[in-house]
Amino acid sequence: MVVPPLLRAVIMGPPGSGKGTVSARIIKHFGVKHLSSGDLLRDNMQKRTEVGILAKSYIDQGQLIPDDIMTQLMLNEIKGLDQYNWLLDGFPRTVAQAEALDKECHIDTVIDLDVPFETIKCRLTARWIHPASGRVYNLEFSPPKVQGIDDITGEPLVQRDDDKPETVSKRLRAYDAQTKPVLEYYRKKGLLKSFSGTETNKIWPHIYAFLQTKLPDVSQKDAANPR
Repeated sequence: MVVPPLLRAVIMGPPGSGKGTVSARIIKHFGVKHLSSGDLLRDNMQKRTEVGILAKSYIDQGQLIPDDIMTQLMLNEIKGLDQYNWLLDGFPRTVAQAEALDKECHIDTVIDLDVPFETIKCRLTARWIHPASGRVYNLEFSPPKVQGIDDITGEPLVQRDDDKPETVSKRLRAYDAQTKPVLEYYRKKGLLKSFSGTETNKIWPHIYAFLQTKLPDVSQKDAANPR
């Protein structure tokens, strides 16, 4: 029996593009190891590792974590996954990180979620919360019965700073500026696979069909209707 080569994949997409949902479905259907730079950073900061303490000092000053720190963090983790198929999420974010990754391993494919910024803005700015309970409302999918008021307590809802239109626009512009060169880097190598759309459930079947050409579906659910 011929053993297929292990998959080395990267997923990219702006905040609010559905990357978390898509990554979770890829893990469920294809049994890959998911390595998220955000999760790894939080874990290291919580455990107060050397890299974690260093990273926190940059975050506390509102600065981006330097390439070499992020690269060291991710590459150390990747070394322990050489027997597995894996999916990187949130890394590489710069061309320098992509080049450092290339020196260590051969990337097979880069999945890019190409969701219009206007769609993302609507998604993210529609989120309002009730601070005391943590209840989350979405003006499009699960609005409160009375606008701006919590259903249960009648107290006012607030919008997190992260979800305010001006903050969302700023984050999307920053993402665009930082990652466009990375997408271009992988496009030139012929590794970039873009999936365009405004709804995760409509983009997903195309991603699923693409990955099926590389890996078997390991989930027990009906593969004809992958969710």
